[in-house]
Amino acid sequence: MAEVSIAVLGPMAATVAGRPVPLGGPRQRAVLAVLVAARGSAVSADRILHDVWEHDTNVSLGTLHAYVSTLRRALEPRRPAGAPAQVLITEGNGYRLRADRVRVDAETFTDLARQAEQALRERRHEVAARLLTEALALWRGEAYADFPDAGFPSAERARMEALRQAATENLYEARLALGDHAALVGDLDKHTRTHPFSERAWELLALALYRSGRQADALAALRQVRETLGRELGLDPGPSLRRLETAILAQHEQIAPRPDTRPRSGNLPNPLSRFVGRPGEPARIDALLAEHRLVTLTGPGGVGKTRLALESARRRNHADGPWLIELAELEDPTLLPAALAGVLGVLGAATCDRVADVLGDRDVLLVLDNGEHLLEAVREAARTLLARTPGVRVLATSREPLGLPGEVVYEVRPLPAEQGHELFLARAATNVPDWTPDASQDRLIRRLCHDLDGLPLAIELAAAQCRVLSLEQIVSGLDDRFTVLHNSADPGRHQTLWRTVSWSHTMLTPAEREVFHRLGVFASSFDLQAAAAVCDRPVYAELNALVRKSLVSAEAGTDPRRYRLLETIKLFARGHADARAGAAHRAWVLSEAEAAAPHLRGHRAGSYLARLHAQQPEHRLALSSAAQQGDGDYMLRLIGLLHWVWYRHGVVAEGLSWIAAALELGHDAGAELLGPVHLARSGLCYLAGDFGAATEAACRAAEAGATSGDTHVEVQALIHGALFDALGGAPDTLERSRTALTRARSAGARWLEAEALMVLGMLLRAEGRAGTARQRLTEAAAVAHECGHGFVRTSVDWMIMKIDLELGAHHRTLKQGVAMLTSLDDEGDVTSWLVCVHFLAAAFALTGDPTTGALLLGAATEHGSRIGFSPEEMDPVDARRQAAQVRAALPADAFDHWFERGRSLSRSDVRDVATTRHHAPPHV
Repeated sequence: MAEVSIAVLGPMAATVAGRPVPLGGPRQRAVLAVLVAARGSAVSADRILHDVWEHDTNVSLGTLHAYVSTLRRALEPRRPAGAPAQVLITEGNGYRLRADRVRVDAETFTDLARQAEQALRERRHEVAARLLTEALALWRGEAYADFPDAGFPSAERARMEALRQAATENLYEARLALGDHAALVGDLDKHTRTHPFSERAWELLALALYRSGRQADALAALRQVRETLGRELGLDPGPSLRRLETAILAQHEQIAPRPDTRPRSGNLPNPLSRFVGRPGEPARIDALLAEHRLVTLTGPGGVGKTRLALESARRRNHADGPWLIELAELEDPTLLPAALAGVLGVLGAATCDRVADVLGDRDVLLVLDNGEHLLEAVREAARTLLARTPGVRVLATSREPLGLPGEVVYEVRPLPAEQGHELFLARAATNVPDWTPDASQDRLIRRLCHDLDGLPLAIELAAAQCRVLSLEQIVSGLDDRFTVLHNSADPGRHQTLWRTVSWSHTMLTPAEREVFHRLGVFASSFDLQAAAAVCDRPVYAELNALVRKSLVSAEAGTDPRRYRLLETIKLFARGHADARAGAAHRAWVLSEAEAAAPHLRGHRAGSYLARLHAQQPEHRLALSSAAQQGDGDYMLRLIGLLHWVWYRHGVVAEGLSWIAAALELGHDAGAELLGPVHLARSGLCYLAGDFGAATEAACRAAEAGATSGDTHVEVQALIHGALFDALGGAPDTLERSRTALTRARSAGARWLEAEALMVLGMLLRAEGRAGTARQRLTEAAAVAHECGHGFVRTSVDWMIMKIDLELGAHHRTLKQGVAMLTSLDDEGDVTSWLVCVHFLAAAFALTGDPTTGALLLGAATEHGSRIGFSPEEMDPVDARRQAAQVRAALPADAFDHWFERGRSLSRSDVRDVATTRHHAPPHV
């Protein structure tokens, strides 16, 4: 049968074949706990009723039998109906939990502690330390923690707590024998505070202090226990403590560290898992250490600094070492010299000068791991050792540099995609050895590693969850990643992502912490100006500190410099931010859009459009935040400023969705807010090919513009409303277009005049008046060139190319189209780029190269589908006819072949194909 495990050293839990099983409500769990506490002995039904229900005399045996039946189904899910129970059996008038069929963590702990005690008596200290570490890792809280007020587990709880204390002190004794005296001082000090009457604990503390070179502190500890015992219990210390005090005063040899407890070959731990990822990095760090005496690995928590340092240190060939000095658990900076002395076996006064004297000219590599919380002490220790010992080299890991002359800082970055994927598979294999992910699961793994920022700790924690969660569950739980990615089997500082980030958070100054919380509001990268805006003050000093402490990453090569928080760190920061951060972010987003608005149809439109498009994640966050606040006016105002960016970059479906939400929230808003939003809706509906909705929205925009006195909105709506109406088949649109042109000229905005001339030219061409259309379009191009309205220039060129294509000037049209494509590529435009690619497909086909035409048609279709935009929907007459021309130029199977190949082309591939094949012989 499958292995059954029950855990009571903390919250009660059970697993069958490694999978958690439900244990029901508090009473049902208590029934099982009573049987566990009996340690394999039978418990009568009356006793169970008394222990679980205590003073409730109305409970019946039937209730108990029902609970036992439910527990049996949970613990033996595959037991055939009618077969006798094998785990929770009936015995006499009660029940018994079979010890030979159930693994109880309390019994496992007891066995391990007993084995360790035997090893300790036999002076097998390493074995004892390993067994005790394993045993104490089983504790997840107080024994029988689910039943704090119940009487039945009190005796067993007391027994287990006494065993736990004894095991903890045995572990300290074993580690002291192994020479870990300096590293244990902090733990022992805490232990004596928790157990002030444990003479053995005080003895171990005094011994650890003495062996760390702190004789005075050791004697002070012995005085303190004497006072505590006398004051609280009226007792004197026992003979063991008195003997230790005498030995310390006499500096007796028997209590000195054993000369053979530390081999001189280093103390790097043997790795428990294969080093995955970072090919070549240990070699690079090895090379840096060969040239420089101080190398510091920096980076955010969980990025893998310690593992990389250990792998790099193993490559070094030093006469002494490498020596690992673990600083994470060392809270008092004054204990750092003692920690160094303890690891290196230096006796006497524990000072950095004393350590330097002993090291002399020895060839030593010291690995100072996780020293960011003791930065000043680590800096001074490294300064002293490097200055006085020419053979010492230091490899440090810290979330910020030490800041010493000659220090080489190596930033450990998150894993690239492939290495993150490799790490996940390697760690998952240790949890689910027989599992091989299929293609869809492999894609989920890659997405998961990307969403986890490539942080090795996060990836390893996610892989560990594969034992109990599916990949879909892990991915869907990333919004609550601090809970999902938890490793209860690892009691260390990196047990959870939350603790990892919290470690850095606690070391920030109040000002740094405030700025850190505010910066978490950004959805993507940001610059110094944006940071100051959301923090409502200059923040250079705090931002510099956060970069130095690896909580914020600076993006190299950006000008102005941009900064970013890893997603995991960002979620932590947001969890500590208040509502003011969101309000400041919304205000900044709006101010950015307002500052850009006057330039979006001018000579500098390209740079402003690119800047606003890059800020799209911030727009989404601001709109979402405003929606949550019920602030429809804010949404309307921001959408009115962004709609031209959305139009140029093809943000169609998403834009229409935001518009619908804003109009629902802000339906009572004034015309000055509604006009620009209806104008935005008309443009996006046009791109979506819904000309009826586009016309209706344009009419509403014109009415709102007239009501609010916003002439630009009113006239723009009249201009484009005529076009949308014409595309929908309405008559008399040409005259309306002429009227719109007159209104545009009277408004005094040259960009409006350029748009009006462009639309008039389009409508003239649609009526077959190509010559007059060309005149109007040429005039539109001149006005657009004068005022810098690049979109109109491009659209005019497109219309003129359509006229030339119809007149048979295919090669000239092709040349113009390739030039336009290059220009649009440089501007970052999306919708016009797609229209141009689609048009070029027909131009290539008509100039004798239908294979390139099919390639480009496939590319336009694929890229358009990604944003919900189709040139054939927006331009149903011309674009559909052009697509048909491409299809007709090739046999069906040949067209399908090249069309499918075109769907795989990137945007740069499309440009390369168009420019190279324009000058190459036709591909038939």
